[in-house]
Amino acid sequence: MRIVFFDLDTLRPDHLGCYGYFRNTSPNIDSIAADGVRFDRYYCSDAPCLPSRSALQSGLFGIHNGAVGHGGTAGDQILEGEPRGFRQAFSRTNLFQQFRRAGLHTVSISTFAERHTSYWFYGGFNEMYNIGRGGGETADEVSPVAIDWIRRHGAEDNWFLHINMWDAHTAYRTPESFGNPFEGDDFFAHTWMTQELIDEQRKEASPHGVREIGMYNNTPLSWCPRQPMEIHDMNDYRKLVDGYDCGIAYMDMHIGYILDALREAGVYDDVSFLITADHGENIGELNSYSEHSTADNITCRIPMIVKWQGGMRGISDDSLRYNVDLAPTVADLFGLEPAPIWDGTSYADTIREGKPVPREYAVISQMAHVCQRSVLFGDWLWMRTYHDGYHNFPREMLFNVKEDFHEQHNVAAEHPDLCDRAAHYLLDWFDENMKTQRNGIDPMQTVLREGGPYHTRGELAGYVEFLRRTDRADEAERLIARHPDEL
Repeated sequence: MRIVFFDLDTLRPDHLGCYGYFRNTSPNIDSIAADGVRFDRYYCSDAPCLPSRSALQSGLFGIHNGAVGHGGTAGDQILEGEPRGFRQAFSRTNLFQQFRRAGLHTVSISTFAERHTSYWFYGGFNEMYNIGRGGGETADEVSPVAIDWIRRHGAEDNWFLHINMWDAHTAYRTPESFGNPFEGDDFFAHTWMTQELIDEQRKEASPHGVREIGMYNNTPLSWCPRQPMEIHDMNDYRKLVDGYDCGIAYMDMHIGYILDALREAGVYDDVSFLITADHGENIGELNSYSEHSTADNITCRIPMIVKWQGGMRGISDDSLRYNVDLAPTVADLFGLEPAPIWDGTSYADTIREGKPVPREYAVISQMAHVCQRSVLFGDWLWMRTYHDGYHNFPREMLFNVKEDFHEQHNVAAEHPDLCDRAAHYLLDWFDENMKTQRNGIDPMQTVLREGGPYHTRGELAGYVEFLRRTDRADEAERLIARHPDEL
């Protein structure tokens, strides 16, 4: 068997043609989706990058694996401790080891492990190729490595090739030579954004918001002309979306080159494909631009496309799914015993037979930029904020993501019954997961105890001054009142 896994950083599914996007950003990804299974309600359990891939690789929620942030104690997985044998249990239970257990030679082309000094990510791989740019690379640096490997080994049997691309990640840096294939299209007829909303957002405090896309500043990036650092009007907004979409299109073009190499090797029709992301990208939702800083339906919803040899073709599934479900699914597809510690549920029956595997609700988390745990159930997203990341978020938010996909209307006050139901789900989830927490400590409490989300530490005083200089003194005072101990 031959398997290619495209691990595409910061890719929100609704900007792909196969998920209904009006722009032709992804013809090569779309072609694989047309011959496989598209999962429509697929989420990373923990965002953003490091927590998401920790959950993916371990098959464990962040509350269990411990890596829920980008720094501090919560930037590392929890040590196994006293039960550890000569080798960690992780050496047997990690996602990529399942492909080795099935007899495949495993290969990774990725800079993720070095970017976050998260070398557990290499678990299960026989070969690793690190371009050395720490996520700053573009697809034209990744695809030649993949194509070279395919030319040398593609005709062999029983291999798994993991390919990680970062082009959709801020800053949007697609080479200028690529041009802009979307210039002059009818963008304004399709966008949800309005000038009125931009004007309202410009009054708010919001790191990585409409006035400070650099997180706490709006300093232009001379090396990255596609990336606006402040949005004044709809033309600025279009430029930002064009930059993101060009990143997707450029990545997809290089995926096409890799697919061509598989065809040249004579194996394309025998290859199974997995296509997914670590997280999405807010492009104005919750006044977050070019960032993945919340536990919401935009940051945490990710694509998942599976084209499996002998599996279903051309169908979609709308059951709630997590990225932690992938490890048990792979084990199931190969007829391997699942690891008892995994938090996920196999959806192999959906891939093989198109059967739904229902889940009543899902809990998604974010602790690198804010501290939030949120619950998805039915058409609803309920968000509980423990640290607002200097966004002045209310403690509780509720959105109908079917009718209000871009999360513009917080209706928590109008639906206390739904908020109570979601809070009950979260409490049940928390209680059940803490029963099997290895060190008995909720990693979110560690984040809060160590000074809050990593990307807020030491930033409040400077941000308060920036807000005052940009005519938002009232917002600055609100933040001071909320976070008096952080100045």
